[in-house]
Amino acid sequence: MVRKTRDKFIEVARQLFARKGVENTTMNDIASASDKGRRTIYTYFKSKREIFNAVIESETDELLERLRYIVSKNIAPEEKLYEYVECRFETMREIVKRNGSLRAGFFRDVRKVERARKLLTAKETDLLSDILREGQQMGIFDIDDVRRLSIVIVYALNGLDVPYINDSLADKGVDKSILKDYISELIIYGIKKR
Repeated sequence: MVRKTRDKFIEVARQLFARKGVENTTMNDIASASDKGRRTIYTYFKSKREIFNAVIESETDELLERLRYIVSKNIAPEEKLYEYVECRFETMREIVKRNGSLRAGFFRDVRKVERARKLLTAKETDLLSDILREGQQMGIFDIDDVRRLSIVIVYALNGLDVPYINDSLADKGVDKSILKDYISELIIYGIKKR
């Protein structure tokens, strides 16, 4: 029951944040829309920031679940990397688009984005390290330091989220599908054993 109530608050908050914006949503709004008392919401969340972080975490859990599935697939490491990049960009786009005014905040407030990404980045780095390590052990990838390279790749992908979601490179002749291909090839051919 406790988990159910907490999850309901998170989902209601996500919907309200998407519709009204984080700044325009109060804890009272969330409690009222959840058919719960204001005191009840404070037993689960100390502040609006805490519930916002829970919303972000629940959204990013979807991405991590998809990426874990790719890492566990019985396919070549190069294919995993390609699927990883494609899945990551598309799922991030879906999450941001689905969340309406969270989208505006995502593009406007870099500090908020970085706070939200902190935990996700660490988990993504672990998943990417698994793929790179597998390729290294199979003699396919030539990598000196798997962990450091994973960190660099994850941050590079983070830097391309906004251009990918906005398709802002299309006017330069690089649409979304080409961007995914270029990034995948850049990573794969940059580390592939020659």
